[in-house]
Amino acid sequence: MKAIIFGAGNIGRSLVGYLFSKSGYEVVFVDIVDEIVKALNERRRYKIIIRDVSPETIWVENVRAVNAKDIGKVVDEITTADIIATAVGVNNLPSIYETIARGLIKRYNLGKGAIDILICENLRDSSKIFREGLLKFLPEDYPIDSMVGLVETCIGKMVPLMPEKEKKSDILMVVAEAYDKIIVDAKAFKRGIPKVEGIIPKENITAYVDQKIFVHNMGHAITAYLGFITDPNMKYIWEAISNPYIHEVVKRAMWESGESLILEYPKEFNRENMGEYIEDLIRRFNNRALGDTIYRVGRDLPRKLSRNDRLIGALLFDIKHSIRPIYTSIGTAAAFLFRGKDENGNLYPSDDLFAKEIYPRGIDFILKEICHLDFDKEKEVVDLIKNSYQLIAKEPKKWFTKIKFSDASANLL
Repeated sequence: MKAIIFGAGNIGRSLVGYLFSKSGYEVVFVDIVDEIVKALNERRRYKIIIRDVSPETIWVENVRAVNAKDIGKVVDEITTADIIATAVGVNNLPSIYETIARGLIKRYNLGKGAIDILICENLRDSSKIFREGLLKFLPEDYPIDSMVGLVETCIGKMVPLMPEKEKKSDILMVVAEAYDKIIVDAKAFKRGIPKVEGIIPKENITAYVDQKIFVHNMGHAITAYLGFITDPNMKYIWEAISNPYIHEVVKRAMWESGESLILEYPKEFNRENMGEYIEDLIRRFNNRALGDTIYRVGRDLPRKLSRNDRLIGALLFDIKHSIRPIYTSIGTAAAFLFRGKDENGNLYPSDDLFAKEIYPRGIDFILKEICHLDFDKEKEVVDLIKNSYQLIAKEPKKWFTKIKFSDASANLL
């Protein structure tokens, strides 16, 4: 059995490749980084360092790689694959559609049968978006609905950035937390759900994707943003979540989304299992050994402030269910002030653009052009964010002194 994985990055190596290799698959990574491709082909294995309650070193065997620039070879690999997965990051998805489409066409012409593609990205409606991307490069008569299973997934594993020193010592080594599950859309497979330990099928994948983005991703992001404005020199997520004020806002924001999710998906979620999920996330955010940074979790503001992502998406979702998301709006407002830097003192490229060209144009511009909010139809969300921003912008380091914590969120501002 052979699994083709587009993206030999953190999630590709630490989770997707690991689970398939562990279950007996040959794992073939497709990546654009020459050094990683070369190292995978020379060693045919790599190391995962688990930094969690029970530290562990895992060797992932039976792996190799193909350079994404060698399209002919990638297409040939697709024709003999048993399953495909992507872990390239949302922004990079457009770069792989044509290659995958070519592989699908060749498979079809050779009579190879259907194949499933696990879309391991932080993206709502990923199967729809992926389908639209493929169709641009497929013939009009290609039977995509019968030949390709576009499988949405929910990826919850947290993988920190590797410091440059560790990268140089071993380009393939990856550090991660212990969590090793991929929730998948049970109904999307064409060849049947693979027998891979850690792959968990769910009938309503949308519920779990929304939970991941609006609780996990949102809570993680605002932990970073509040950590930064509290102390721009703060480095780690565990430091931020250890601050009692940040902890309180993050937990309440996660519950704003949690309550909305319970209303939207009552067959999947209740207060008990949502509470367990939130408490487990806060415990994982507090993992000192992992060393996850505020920079990594907060970076890429234009994407994370976009309409359907973790912040604005959560706010709109809450309003839909008549839940007033005050705590989420505070974290969102803090994002406007985020200027987290990497270990070399540099802003992430899109954050540099945000700081220099977008933020100076004002909050209204951000809300309209980056968040794509309708100032008339979505006035409640707009007002919440603007009120929160006005509350914290003058003295960001003292933001928590402006908040009256109470059981009733509506009394906050």
